[in-house]
Amino acid sequence: MARSTGPEPALIELLEARARRGDTISVCLPARNEEATVGHIVGTIRRELVEHARLVDEIVVIDDASTDATAAAARDEGARVVSEASILPDEPPGSGKGNALWKSLYTCNGTIICWLDADIRNFRSHFVTRLVAPLLTDDATLFTKAFYRRPLHGEPTGGGRVTELMARPVLSHLFPHLAHIVQPLAGEYAGRRDALVEVPFVEGWGVELALLIDLAARNGADAIAQVDLGVREHRNRPLDELGAPALAILVTALRRAGLEQVGPEVAELVRFGQHHQPETVDVPVRERPPMATIPAYRAKFGREKTA
Repeated sequence: MARSTGPEPALIELLEARARRGDTISVCLPARNEEATVGHIVGTIRRELVEHARLVDEIVVIDDASTDATAAAARDEGARVVSEASILPDEPPGSGKGNALWKSLYTCNGTIICWLDADIRNFRSHFVTRLVAPLLTDDATLFTKAFYRRPLHGEPTGGGRVTELMARPVLSHLFPHLAHIVQPLAGEYAGRRDALVEVPFVEGWGVELALLIDLAARNGADAIAQVDLGVREHRNRPLDELGAPALAILVTALRRAGLEQVGPEVAELVRFGQHHQPETVDVPVRERPPMATIPAYRAKFGREKTA
């Protein structure tokens, strides 16, 4: 069973543990059109955790074809901004958040990678320190997953509709050893590179669920720790945009439960418009292979990074 962590260690303890283990920490934000929030997140991490505390070694923003000033906002605040399309250009093209996360394994240099969504409105540096703390202080922890309260439309709770209507029922029924995960679709998590490069990455919305299931299958659920980040405020999608993520999560779960063969790269969602006319939406469900199998990755990081 994945564990919930106790009190957060003091910053000095994290610095000592980091030095003792020889770890380096990359904070990575996959971002598409997040000009309004990405700069604040990057700037907070740079000031508090890079320049002041010297806990974080680099901040990397993977710009996934943004059409606004996301890249400039992140760069101005001190991030290393990398275009998704420029990473591993010899590999087949991909799309979606999971594809950007997968490519970040090649681009980021840390032994620990902390991923954050770029649309967080109430970001504070404890989002990073609490996520990396178990990885620095507990040898048994390979992956940490955030949980929090999610306000919706002015109410203190109510966010996470896809979690409640799809991800939680799927885990409860098909993967009960992970049913206690509070926020299985949380976009804030961290892991040890050696573990992350050994599992596949779903390219689209199924990536969070797949990482939980695959890392637990490979390393045991006890290798996953949950950390409380308090409250998370972010952009909430309208209801008619939630069917596609839900379908991607369903397909991901069925494949990992052995109930559906890995086959088509796109699933088809049928829904109905305002006047009840049917329309179809293509939902990507492609998967990237474990990064450790990619020759360019092995050439860059060497065998010791993928053992």
